[in-house]
Amino acid sequence: LGLMGMMDPPREEVKEAVQKCGNAGIKVVMITGDHKGTAEAVARELGLFNSGARGLTGTELDALGPEEFDEIVDDVVVYARVSPEHKLRIVRALKGKGHIVAMTGDGVNDAPALKNSDIGVAMGVTGTDVTKEAADIVLADDNFASIVAAVEEGRGIYDNIGKYLVFLLSANIGELLTMLSAVFLGFPLPLLPVQILYVNLATDGLPALAVGIDPPVQDLMRRRPRDPRLGIFAGLRGWIVGVALLLSSVMMVMFAYSLVSRSLVEARSLVFASIILFELTFVFSCRSQSQTIFRLGVTSNKYLVAAVLWELFLLFLILYTPSIAPLFDVSPIALGDWSLVMTAGI
Repeated sequence: LGLMGMMDPPREEVKEAVQKCGNAGIKVVMITGDHKGTAEAVARELGLFNSGARGLTGTELDALGPEEFDEIVDDVVVYARVSPEHKLRIVRALKGKGHIVAMTGDGVNDAPALKNSDIGVAMGVTGTDVTKEAADIVLADDNFASIVAAVEEGRGIYDNIGKYLVFLLSANIGELLTMLSAVFLGFPLPLLPVQILYVNLATDGLPALAVGIDPPVQDLMRRRPRDPRLGIFAGLRGWIVGVALLLSSVMMVMFAYSLVSRSLVEARSLVFASIILFELTFVFSCRSQSQTIFRLGVTSNKYLVAAVLWELFLLFLILYTPSIAPLFDVSPIALGDWSLVMTAGI
């Protein structure tokens, strides 16, 4: 009964959090003052101490030279009976191998290791004031699973910033190329200034905001960590340039074709509607670089669906309201021409 009373099992949610870390390419290392056997037993229970994993005590660590420790540091998942100096040495060795190191701690002695890590995480409940001052993040509930949840949230936010930038830059560069192409080819301007302003207002407003709060994709915590040396545009430049060229090409073909049998106002109206439809369709593609809209679910971002429907309603209001259409210098689009607009847009 006494032995059972002394048992201090890991929290139930920690095992799942450790598994999530493994899937996400994040290695978890346990550093404790407990006995090595106890530490390894807890690590096995959490799924940390698998085949090939090693455990080290502070005494064993002292016996290793810098080069010897560097050779095995990637294999060690449990450090037992360690001192504050050992923690600092572990952090420096891992950083020296090119890892991004997040270190947790609660005592005054943990402060140097937290300060030297890339991300120092102090315990908010049991942590000392010194530790909290040395840390970058204070964990309010002292729960390891909260760190993993924060990583997932951070990845989702980073993803959404990329989606937002891809959408806005692709659309705006495409519009710019459309106008420049018309000038160089000797065409009339495909869009007037007020029309350009409205296109930007319609697409850069609610749809852009909605894609910026897109729900995280399913494989978010099954990706390897990104290289921190790469900027946010890594892997996105092809999208931005490709879509911008596609947009300008399609709109110029549309404009040239329309001018043959239609007035300039009618041709501009077709381009005006097509460019809005193009961008409102493209915003759904921005939600993922690897999954189709059908796999993600068309309605999984309800804010985006509502924003697109609202902008389509406003487009029809502008085109078919006699008192509003002259303000934008557009004319109603004939029913038969919508197939042309939809083809160009989609």
